[in-house]
Amino acid sequence: MLQLSWSQRVLRFNFPARTSRGALDEHVAYYLHLTDTTQPGRQGLGEAAPLAGLSPDFGPAFPRRVQEFCAEFNQRGLTELPSGQVAELIAPQWPALRFALETAALDWQHGGRHLIYDNAFSRGEAGVPINGLVWMGDAAFMREQIRKKLAEGYSCLKLKIGGLDFATELQLLAEIRAVAGPEQLTLRVDANGAFHPGDALRKLQQLAPFALHSIEQPIRAGQWAPMADLCAASPVPIALDEELIGVTDPRQQLALLEQIKPAYIILKPTLLGGLQAALGWLTAAENQSVGWWLTSALESNVGLNAISQFAGSYARPGFPQGLGTGQLYHNNVAAPLHIRGGTLHYEPQQAWEPVR
Repeated sequence: MLQLSWSQRVLRFNFPARTSRGALDEHVAYYLHLTDTTQPGRQGLGEAAPLAGLSPDFGPAFPRRVQEFCAEFNQRGLTELPSGQVAELIAPQWPALRFALETAALDWQHGGRHLIYDNAFSRGEAGVPINGLVWMGDAAFMREQIRKKLAEGYSCLKLKIGGLDFATELQLLAEIRAVAGPEQLTLRVDANGAFHPGDALRKLQQLAPFALHSIEQPIRAGQWAPMADLCAASPVPIALDEELIGVTDPRQQLALLEQIKPAYIILKPTLLGGLQAALGWLTAAENQSVGWWLTSALESNVGLNAISQFAGSYARPGFPQGLGTGQLYHNNVAAPLHIRGGTLHYEPQQAWEPVR
C-alpha cells in the first residue's frame, strides 16, 4: 500500500537574500516521501517550499495542511497512483504542495532514483544554460556579484532592480556594458513590480540603451490594462512573472496572454501548481507566440532537480533558464547538480544526500 510521510529542513542562506519583499535569512522546505509497504527502500521524493510574500499557500496554515494531506492520502489505501494528474488530489490553492506530490509521484514511477524525466540532462549527457543571478543589495555588494559571475563564465546575467536609487542601477548596467557588450553578454533585469505605472515607460526608455534581453514584471501584478499598454510601447521586451500566480483557469490564462501580449512569461512550478501546470502555461504561450523560460523559486536541490529535468525535456536548447539558486544555501541537500561555465549539469552516477 502506498504511504505518504513528510519531513522538513530549515535552509539557511549563505548571505541575507535581499528581495523586494524584504531580507530573508532562512527558507523552510517540506519534503513528501512516497513509499510502498510492499517495496521497502523505494521512495519518491518531492519538495514543497512556499515562498514568503509570493506563494499563495505560504503562511502558518501550511505545515498543518502538509500533515493533514499526508493523513488523507494514507486513508485512501491506494495500491497504485491514480491515472491522470496526481496533483488534482490537492486543491489549486496549495500550489507548492501540488508540485511536491507531483514530483514525488514521478520520482516513484521512475524507481525512486531522483529521476523525474528521462532525457539528455538527467542522463548527464547535456547541460542546461542558466542566467547568473545578481541579488539586490548596496552597489558594492552587487558589483562584487557581477564581477564574480563574469569571471565564472556566465553569458547571461539577471539583475534584480528596484531596490536602489534608479540612477545607481543605471550606473551598474553601464559598468557591465563597458566590460561586455550585448554580443558577449545577455542582460536580464527583474523589477518585481517596483515601477509605478505612470513612470514605468520613462524608466523603460532609460533602460533601453543597455540592450536588455527583457525586464520582468515592471509594475505590480493585477493591472492588466496598464501592463498591456506597457508591453505595446516598451522598447525593452517585457516578461510576466508574478502576474501568473493564482491564475489557474486555462480560459483566464488565455485571456491574460491575449490582453497583455507579453514578450515572455516566467514559469515557477512551486508558485504555479507544479510541472503540469507549467506545461499548460508554456503550451498556451507558444500558441500565442509568447516566449518563456523556467525559474526556480528558492527551492532546495530537490525541487531544483525536478525543475531542471523538466527544462531538459521542454526548454529551447541554448536558451538560458533561471536555475542558478542551488548555491544559495550552506545546508542545501547535497546533490549531483553542478554549475560549470554558466551551465547546470546533472551527474547521475554521483550520490544524493538522504533526506529524512
